[in-house]
Amino acid sequence: MITLKSALNKSEEELKEIKAQIIAKVKDNIELNAYIGEIQASAGGVPILIKDNINVKGWEITCASKILKGYISPYNAHVITRLHENKMCAFGRANMDEFAMGSTSESSCYGRVKNPLDTSRVPGGSSGGSAAAVAAGLAIASLGSDTGGSIRQPAGFCGCVGLKPSYGRVSRYGLIAYSSSLDQIGPITQNVEDAALLLDAISGYDERDSTSANLPSLNTFKDLDSNARYKIAIFKNFLKDASPKIQEAYHQTIKTLESMGHSIIEKDMLDLSYHISTYYIICTAEASSNLARFDGVRYGSRAKGDSLKDLYYNTRSTYFGDEVKRRILLGSFVLSSGYYDAYYLKAQQVRKKICAQYEEIFNECDIILLPIAPDVAPKFGAMHSPLEMYLSDIYTIGVNLAGLPALSMPVAKDANGLSIGMQLIGAKFKEQNILNAAYGLEKELAL
Repeated sequence: MITLKSALNKSEEELKEIKAQIIAKVKDNIELNAYIGEIQASAGGVPILIKDNINVKGWEITCASKILKGYISPYNAHVITRLHENKMCAFGRANMDEFAMGSTSESSCYGRVKNPLDTSRVPGGSSGGSAAAVAAGLAIASLGSDTGGSIRQPAGFCGCVGLKPSYGRVSRYGLIAYSSSLDQIGPITQNVEDAALLLDAISGYDERDSTSANLPSLNTFKDLDSNARYKIAIFKNFLKDASPKIQEAYHQTIKTLESMGHSIIEKDMLDLSYHISTYYIICTAEASSNLARFDGVRYGSRAKGDSLKDLYYNTRSTYFGDEVKRRILLGSFVLSSGYYDAYYLKAQQVRKKICAQYEEIFNECDIILLPIAPDVAPKFGAMHSPLEMYLSDIYTIGVNLAGLPALSMPVAKDANGLSIGMQLIGAKFKEQNILNAAYGLEKELAL
């Protein structure tokens, strides 16, 4: 597949041919279930695949949920406008976990997405369609969203580069919210250069988003420096939950970075169980509030009811999937009057402590190196309970709690050819550091 960097230099006629080739490839690889909906370009430019929770004017947007079937977006998300301003265009919908709630891309109303490296395995989630399409050569690049690792984990499982920007770096205007204080749009690409190009295109201040940082658009691609050297923190105490192959890849990556001239500094941090508990209390609480608007009155599908209460109950019971219902129930519970102080307020206090610990580490170090997941992509059905799925996010959710930028990239393959990814985490608004380090590491590994 042609890279984003090279595609930006193509003529419009050449891009039309590339789009035709993409459509043909999607039809030939339909069993991956990575693409959904109509694959039509709304404007000229390099085609970029869009996750099904980002609004594109005139396109159906469903968040892979039955409750939004038939809803047509009346406006463009800020990132779509930015694509059009930078010689790119929205081109096709990517499948995902319903309302971005999941780590396997199995909860979609369109059916599960398959990992192109091994179709018996999950591609990760919730941006599984975005990562699977890029890995399979069906898309030049894609936009996903990351609430607790939903860009980085599927990119790691599928062998792509996934970048979660700092919270506020990219406007959330037009992204259907799951957890407003955690969600962030970002790129999934074939390599680090393309990640920098796509990040530059979509970054920048947006007055319509109250959480948007008043900062200019980035120019990280121009400033990429593979020779830059950094102080990199590692957390060996975090590895107890990782499989032997992940531990081996982590130690080998440390050796490679050290041999390149980076300084390695060992650090400690709050136990990961606190990260998990804090994250799932906060994200489910915000989800229960954000998803209250989907009740059958204004958006999408509506079930019959003899009263307004019945209408709400029947619509949400019928059209929400099991995982969405589970998280709404948990969120409503932790926000209830009897448990708000015991759970939600305590979670916010722990979140502050996690943020302070990251800040303390970045006073001494430039980057943190961590695994993306405890193991490689599991087979479908290997997770027997929701808790197992939640625990697969242990290495990624701290970044969202603290609003930091992080980039995942493949660093090795296991004996079965499955991708093993690692993530480079930077201080807030220091995307250039992690891109430089990843660019140098990518060249060194030459996978």
